Amino acid sequence: MKDRKIKREMPAVANSAPSRLCVETSRRGFLADLGLGCAGLAMGSLLAQDGVARANPGTPQRAFPTARAKSVIWIFLSGGVSHLETFDPKPALNKFEGKTFDETGLENPTKSPYYLSRSRSVVGFDRQVFNKIFPLQIGYQKRGQSGIEVSDWLPHLGECVDDLAIVRSMYTTDNDHAAEFQMHHGRHALDEPQPVIGSWVHYGLGSLNDNLPQFVFLGEFKDSRVKKDFDANYLGPMHTGVQLSLDPANPLPFGARGKEVLAAEQANEFALVGELNRLAAEQHPSDEALRARIQAYELAFRMQMSVPDALNLNTETAETQRLYGIDNEKTAVYGRRLLAARRLAERGVRFTLAYLSDYGEWDSHQKLQENHSRSCERVDKPIAGLLKDLKRRGLWDDVLVVWCTEFGRTPGVEAGGMFNAPATGRDHHPHGFSVFFAGAGIKGGVVHGATDELGFHAIENPHYVTDIHATVLHQLGLDGRQLEIPGRKRLEIDHGQVIREILT
Repeated sequence: MKDRKIKREMPAVANSAPSRLCVETSRRGFLADLGLGCAGLAMGSLLAQDGVARANPGTPQRAFPTARAKSVIWIFLSGGVSHLETFDPKPALNKFEGKTFDETGLENPTKSPYYLSRSRSVVGFDRQVFNKIFPLQIGYQKRGQSGIEVSDWLPHLGECVDDLAIVRSMYTTDNDHAAEFQMHHGRHALDEPQPVIGSWVHYGLGSLNDNLPQFVFLGEFKDSRVKKDFDANYLGPMHTGVQLSLDPANPLPFGARGKEVLAAEQANEFALVGELNRLAAEQHPSDEALRARIQAYELAFRMQMSVPDALNLNTETAETQRLYGIDNEKTAVYGRRLLAARRLAERGVRFTLAYLSDYGEWDSHQKLQENHSRSCERVDKPIAGLLKDLKRRGLWDDVLVVWCTEFGRTPGVEAGGMFNAPATGRDHHPHGFSVFFAGAGIKGGVVHGATDELGFHAIENPHYVTDIHATVLHQLGLDGRQLEIPGRKRLEIDHGQVIREILT
């Protein structure tokens, strides 16, 4: 039998020449290609099941049946919250007020092996000079049935302490503000960056609601570097977080239909653009940016109806709005962000990053008492309101809440160096600080890990920041070690270790 030629016509593409492009191939070659294609699909499927590769980066990884959470609300406070004046009070600071580390009779923490092994300096002066003990700037009480110490600046969160798992033994390795981005993607500023945790969740699980983005950023910022907090990096733009606005008149900036455009007209425009995009995608099947743009156009069209509804906080009762502090100008901004986060979670959004501060707001080198008391008041009631609201709406077992910051504040007072002002604040402190978890599959009323007597080093069950990531993925039913991209081998520290002691 003769090997007849099969002629394949390529689809016409906008702006192309009128003649059709013809590609000739033999029947034998066509069948061979077809067989190899089926084999490739089968191999990709098998490799994906084994966690070696994924046939299609847009295809969700199968979640374990042991998944405890469906969604995550990740609350981030920028600038470095003092663990000492929030969730890890140290009475020794009052006892040794004004003394140097050597004068306390305790081991000097700057001479500990931990000091250099867990730190990579990116600043131009020696932070060991800040070693004169600064006393606690606020009192604290044992709260709840668990009797966990919580700052007097956080009375509303103190009421919720029996629902929290507080980890007092976090550390990071960057002593400057790139630690904010390290908290989200896990790498030091001097290393190759990684995708942020929200992007890994988006990549690994896909969608629960095709009409809403699955990774959302709620917040405002003036410093463009904050975009690193929701950057998908090498996972590609389709997994980058989508910033939504809480402006009721314009909840979807640059995505709303113009007033002069009819809905039918826009639908026809999108249909035409969609067809042209599909033709272009056939010509460029490996163009990841093009694929992401097509998906973004399609999602934006669907979001025009769903996003305004999801972010319409006026449909909530006055009592609910008071619960979040929306009736008070001091707490209203952050209360709205967290209420919006709850509404998104119950509509199936996988990961919401609630940026609950101005950029660097908690960076209290000076006037810590004034600055932290003001910032605590702004977030205390809204966060407590979220926790209470999740419980009463039946979302507690489905939504995982993570509260975190980039690092803590040093036990020593900020003096000398670049600051010549009176000594009234604390410096950056990556060596030991606190975070908390709540909600889906998390033990309540527990403290895990500990810093030393001065609150300097994480000494009991220390955890690097990617242990938070590993715990979040685990609760969502994902194995972080299976989330790999060919050619992008991640380090062991990038994966982290699940903090199993705080899980139910």
